[in-house]
Amino acid sequence: MRGKIAALALGVASALVLSGCAASPQTPSGKDTGAQDITFWLVGNDTPQPLRDYLVAQYKQVNGGKLTIEEQNWGDIVTRLTTMLPDAGNTPDVTEIGNTQSPTFTNVGAFSDITDMYSQLGGDKLIQSFVEVGKVEGKNYTLPYYFGSRYMFYRKDVWAAAGLNAPPKTLAEFNQSVVALTEKNPKTIPDFSGFFIGGQDWRNGISWIFANGGELAKKGTNGQWTSTLSDPATMTGLAQLQEIQLKASKAPSTAKDQSPWLYINDSDSLTDSSGAVTGSTTLAAGTIMAPGWAHWSIGDLTKNDAGRDVRDWNDDTFGVFALPGNDGKPAPVFAGGSNVGISAASKNQAGSRDLLTIIFSDAYQKMLGREGLGPANKDHMSTLGTDQFAKALVESASNSKLTPAAPGWASVEASGKLEEFFQKVADGGDITKLAKEYDDLITPMLNTK
Repeated sequence: MRGKIAALALGVASALVLSGCAASPQTPSGKDTGAQDITFWLVGNDTPQPLRDYLVAQYKQVNGGKLTIEEQNWGDIVTRLTTMLPDAGNTPDVTEIGNTQSPTFTNVGAFSDITDMYSQLGGDKLIQSFVEVGKVEGKNYTLPYYFGSRYMFYRKDVWAAAGLNAPPKTLAEFNQSVVALTEKNPKTIPDFSGFFIGGQDWRNGISWIFANGGELAKKGTNGQWTSTLSDPATMTGLAQLQEIQLKASKAPSTAKDQSPWLYINDSDSLTDSSGAVTGSTTLAAGTIMAPGWAHWSIGDLTKNDAGRDVRDWNDDTFGVFALPGNDGKPAPVFAGGSNVGISAASKNQAGSRDLLTIIFSDAYQKMLGREGLGPANKDHMSTLGTDQFAKALVESASNSKLTPAAPGWASVEASGKLEEFFQKVADGGDITKLAKEYDDLITPMLNTK
């Protein structure tokens, strides 16, 4: 996901059922053997070419068949999967899927049961929050492919000018620091935010809910999901978030989580190799929260050999830290990343299982880490390296969480109700009344398959 997961389309589940997926997850019948030519869908370009080449070569060696990798786009992946997964003649045999998308597809039978492979593929060493969103009734249908995590990027120079010389150690200290930073605004920056967070940015905002023991939704003993915005722990987190948004952030209440790094970089005009102005950045934030890969977009503006603008990280100006929680541990932030599963409609179940053994092998997991993608298997975290970005990624991911694994979570995201709710909170609305109102709206969506 790494911030790239698109809002899921309404009606995904019903469309899958109408397209031919059964109403419950599937286990393939029969056992196919021998060399099989299979197709693997990767979404976006996060998986670099050397890793793709490795998968193709290893699959040939392990299975004897041909692996074809097809790249899909995050923007229309839900539509593509909805249409193609149930079609045995056109389905990808194996596909990457966004972690927040996984519950909807697993709950309508789109993926094969791979529970018997769970231990072989890493078992309890795998990132468990990702494992959970790929589960239905205790069985595994998708498993984590890679993870990313969100952490804090801050302007060391601006913090120091305000007398704040070290990253905060608790969530309360962070909240106090960014409010103080905004009030002092030591460099008199126009419309300055000590912490820039958009009003609709629920993906970052839920960290305050999670840090206080709250949840977005819970599954009852009757198997039904209920929205829990009115839960006292959730409202404690929302109250803290609201205070920050009112006192520390000048971000628009309509802003989501796109490109916050534009506001932490110096005010610059961006140009292409011909010198034409293509955009600009405006320093307006002392702190932002973003996925780890954002560090490539933060730093001093320079030109590369092709004459294009690039960012050169400057340790004197910028720093990173994991958002602290209330208990001495990192706050539970929303984890980005992807899962991977075998299409239930695939005619090549044996070959697809061979590919999973390669993906979850020690060799491939280490390759993911060396490329900056959080490996699914926690034993290989060290391959991410030892620089400050790797340390912040591992630390922030150590306590990360995902959205609820409810069958209707796709409908919740697609409805825009979370954006509406968080914007009203950011605008200073009555949290108690808003939480009750949106619990009533969201609960029915959670249980829609």
